[in-house]
Amino acid sequence: MREEKIIRVANAQGFWGDSLLGPLRLVEEGPVDYLTFDYLAEITMSIMQKQKMKDPEAGYARDFVSMLGKILPTCKSKGIKVIANAGGVNPRACLEAIEKIIAEAGLTGITIAIVEGDDILGQLDELAESGEAFSNMDTGEPLSNVRDRVTSANVYIGARPIVEALERGADIVVTGRASDPSLVLAPLIYEFGWSMEDYDKLAAGTIMGHIVECGPQCTGGNFSDWRRVTDFARIGYPVIEASSDGSFVVTKHEGTGGLVCVESVTSQLLYELGDPKNYLGPDCIADFTSINIQQAGDNRVAISGITGQAPTDTYKVSMSYANGYKILGTLCIAGPDAEEKAHILADMVWQRTAMHGFEIPPQNRFLELFGTNVLYKGLVPAPDQPSEIMLRIGARSDDPRALNTMGTELAPLITSGPPGVTGFAGGRPRATEVVGYWPALIDKTKVHTQVSVKEI
Repeated sequence: MREEKIIRVANAQGFWGDSLLGPLRLVEEGPVDYLTFDYLAEITMSIMQKQKMKDPEAGYARDFVSMLGKILPTCKSKGIKVIANAGGVNPRACLEAIEKIIAEAGLTGITIAIVEGDDILGQLDELAESGEAFSNMDTGEPLSNVRDRVTSANVYIGARPIVEALERGADIVVTGRASDPSLVLAPLIYEFGWSMEDYDKLAAGTIMGHIVECGPQCTGGNFSDWRRVTDFARIGYPVIEASSDGSFVVTKHEGTGGLVCVESVTSQLLYELGDPKNYLGPDCIADFTSINIQQAGDNRVAISGITGQAPTDTYKVSMSYANGYKILGTLCIAGPDAEEKAHILADMVWQRTAMHGFEIPPQNRFLELFGTNVLYKGLVPAPDQPSEIMLRIGARSDDPRALNTMGTELAPLITSGPPGVTGFAGGRPRATEVVGYWPALIDKTKVHTQVSVKEI
């Protein structure tokens, strides 16, 4: 009897800045066929675009490249392929950096592919002239309201170009703003020969990607029933064991910490979920209500029965734009009447900033007093007299001078206000740029991806 083919896809990074132990442990501690790296949140693209403006060789996840240097020898010996949206806004520079790492490691016979075409920042005006409105999906506002302040514009591309890269022999595939689930879906399309019109299977692969996209958040991380979770320090990163019919098991390597149970996986399924019957992605529309989920052993959750339908004729576009400045500073206040003193200190900051000639309107002010139920306001009673408070004060303005002036008036509170100010955390705060988010849609026929393959 022929044994069923199982493809193991593991996600090693849930975001840019996730633990570097994830990929190291995944390739060493158990079997993996594909290792995915999901780096790109919406604000990340703006950060990378700014980096590229300052340095044409920047604009990608540099820690991905250094990580590859550590895991590539093992990946090569075990036949593990790598798929990452680490290219950010500069996949070609990322490719060149990977080449250097491979050379330094003395490795040969590795094929790298990059996927480009998601970055449409330089084409916005041309696309607008062709009829693309780029209206804000949340507010309906026209892009013209912020066009002169747009700093990045990237399309959430799907699995198809990643599949093409694998078909052309890639061992490492680096993309720009590919959608998170597509990183996992693509190798399954390639391995199982799924049709791009078999929407039930594409929906299954999309949901697989959604479950693992945040790394160990589905294996016990950030889990409400956290006392059931063992060994958080060595929490296992998620591994999908996928079958050709679209059914799959969510698990982790044996001997690792964490917990894979129906509840932990369901918690991740609900993450960033809108209409559960119509989860929109670039490859398909997935129906989360069709999921059949059950425990299938220790740290094994089996999922099947997923259905889907054809995707929309548009891609989502993630844009960012300059939206003024902000400032944030903290003070620690101790002793009797700490809350009353905190309000006096905050009022001193606003009044003294005005005395310098910069009036900050009340609607642009920000004040939180940790110790008075900031996070649970209205849900549980606040303590009558907290003995210590962390005052967090900030503001927003189009004028960074007003905010920087406000920042100069925090430290003087230690000696000129009510008693009990015991700590000034982080030094004098400075104004920093606020990045606005602009979600929009674009006709799929207007987006053209390109796959480049290079053998080292």
